Amino acid sequence: MPEEKLLWEPSPEFIKNSTMFNYVGYLNDVLGYDFEISENALENVKHYDELWRWSVENIEEFWESIWQYFRVTAHTSYSTVLTTREMPGARWFVGAKLNYAEHIFMRARWGEEAIVYVREDGVRRSITWNSLYRQVASVSNWLKEIGIKKGDRVAAYVSSIPEAVVALLATASIGAIWVATGAEMAPRAVIERFSLVEPKILFAVDGYLYNGKEFRKTDDVSQVIKAVPSIERVVWINNLYEDIPRFEKPTCSWNEIAEKRGLKLSFEPMEFNEPLWVLFTSGTTGIPKPITHGHGGILLEALKTNMHQDLKEGDNFLWYTTPSWMMWNYVVDGLLSSAKIVFYDGSPTYRKLTPLWEIAEKEKLTILGVSAPFLHGCLKESELEPKSQFNLSKLKMIGSTAAPLSPAGFEWVYSKVKEDVWLNSLSGGTDLNTAIVGGCPFLPVWSGEIQCRWLGAKVESYNEEGKPIRNELGELVIELPMPSMPLYFWGDDPEMSWYKRSYFEMFPGKWRHGDWIMITDRGTVVITGRSDSSIKRRGVRMGTIDFYKVVEELPEVQDSLVLEIRGYLILFVALKPGLQLTEELKQKINTKLRKELGPYFIADYIIQVPEIPMTLNYKKVEVPLKRVLMGQPIEKAVKLESLQNPEAFKIAVEAAKPIAEEIMSKEEG
Repeated sequence: MPEEKLLWEPSPEFIKNSTMFNYVGYLNDVLGYDFEISENALENVKHYDELWRWSVENIEEFWESIWQYFRVTAHTSYSTVLTTREMPGARWFVGAKLNYAEHIFMRARWGEEAIVYVREDGVRRSITWNSLYRQVASVSNWLKEIGIKKGDRVAAYVSSIPEAVVALLATASIGAIWVATGAEMAPRAVIERFSLVEPKILFAVDGYLYNGKEFRKTDDVSQVIKAVPSIERVVWINNLYEDIPRFEKPTCSWNEIAEKRGLKLSFEPMEFNEPLWVLFTSGTTGIPKPITHGHGGILLEALKTNMHQDLKEGDNFLWYTTPSWMMWNYVVDGLLSSAKIVFYDGSPTYRKLTPLWEIAEKEKLTILGVSAPFLHGCLKESELEPKSQFNLSKLKMIGSTAAPLSPAGFEWVYSKVKEDVWLNSLSGGTDLNTAIVGGCPFLPVWSGEIQCRWLGAKVESYNEEGKPIRNELGELVIELPMPSMPLYFWGDDPEMSWYKRSYFEMFPGKWRHGDWIMITDRGTVVITGRSDSSIKRRGVRMGTIDFYKVVEELPEVQDSLVLEIRGYLILFVALKPGLQLTEELKQKINTKLRKELGPYFIADYIIQVPEIPMTLNYKKVEVPLKRVLMGQPIEKAVKLESLQNPEAFKIAVEAAKPIAEEIMSKEEG
């Protein structure tokens, strides 16, 4: 059980003004339930537990109430809410026909800004709801004119430009299937993904800025076009430059297809369980999983998600991401709450980690979402104090995801950013395109702890025998189906073997998520990292986040990565610029580990590296590094093109290889 350190409680006004408070009132007044929500956040720990238990014990009634409360409109009504509770195979709202894009425009705030785009060099563009409608109508009509139809795939190789949102909504409106990768991704990784789904159209950006550098994409796009024969046409989006290159396939500019006026936007009625988009997992250790999500599941889950983070009309919402990461889709979902969504196209660490805080001030953000590694980086930047450097008066919530946020990260937010702000640490994934544990606007925030399991998500912690446990680490398991679980993996066999192997092999009939989780008696959640990278010594198991929050508290350490090989702990550290790893610093690190984690968890080897290898969505590359050091060839253990910094991975391998060989030879001897 973690130490209790209360950091924040929502005010009575904050609680009563939240969408979730209003939803509970709807359950009571309209549907006849008797749930209680107090103006005192600590009292709501018990009240939320009762609400959550109802939502997962009665999942059919819960999800139908979400449908009703948010006034989901269908072209045809559903006959059955849920066919079966067995997984996989559950199907939701059978018979209902609707369209994700249509529901976004049902919530339009005509005349106001819908999307804001801020580039690293300060360029700002925006699209009003009226312009968004006109451009989506223009692009969707063009897609239909050239023969794109329901079920065809439409691909994008883009940065976080507003045109990508237009293209997504146009694709969804006609029933075609969206698939995207960020412009930062190497051509080989893009080719691997697009070859799986065989898109007919490619939307491509000409270039992007990152960390003060320009990256022209013409050659990369050309490689993709040549290697993916299904691509018939290219739409070129000018972002940094004015020229339109010649490719082997017919190419037109964005302006040619997006600027026609007076066109009507129509929506293809889609079965609730028909595909909306294909999202790819990180692909660091093998073929990226092509997660296929449905129109209805994403719609319902997004409406519930926006309620959990209290995203609503009048909010200005940015979560730093690129189209390679499901958080980009998550941001687009913000339009379903009539919010203004904001994209930053550039490096969040540029100019000493200030760009996102600047945007928070200039765009009057009410919700700013970032990654836990970003907040940990801010904590290490001694000159950064957002609360004194920027006007953050409008900011009501800071979101954190991608990796576990340490207690020190929690406390930095409240000491250096804003005392009265809701820190919403959440965790979920591409698999579900949502969080399953995260924030609730009427619960308190304790240091290092996620506030709750989300409504409708039957999340449990299992021990090795497959039994639910409390106050100790176990496997994160979802016991019951959710609407946004994948329809299937694109290209899987008819028996869904790949899908079943990915989630249901360890605990048949139960979704094993792959994270190491603790659920406390007060209903909070602590996630300590991926379960396949946890450390076990002398029968005691420890998540990797436990190491990171200890080691990275040291002022000398910028970042770290830990792994275990045959009972030996290897700790990689990236130090502050100009510092060298001395014997004295090694001793300091291990003394701190011994004191805070115990004698079993001191590092046997500490290695200095320039930087820690990371995936494109900001996760430390633990398991692939361990596999390579244990003898697996790099090309089989990791897709280097799926990393932010492949050179860092190679350097870490070279630095640790002699040590790993020594460990292996000891075992053999």
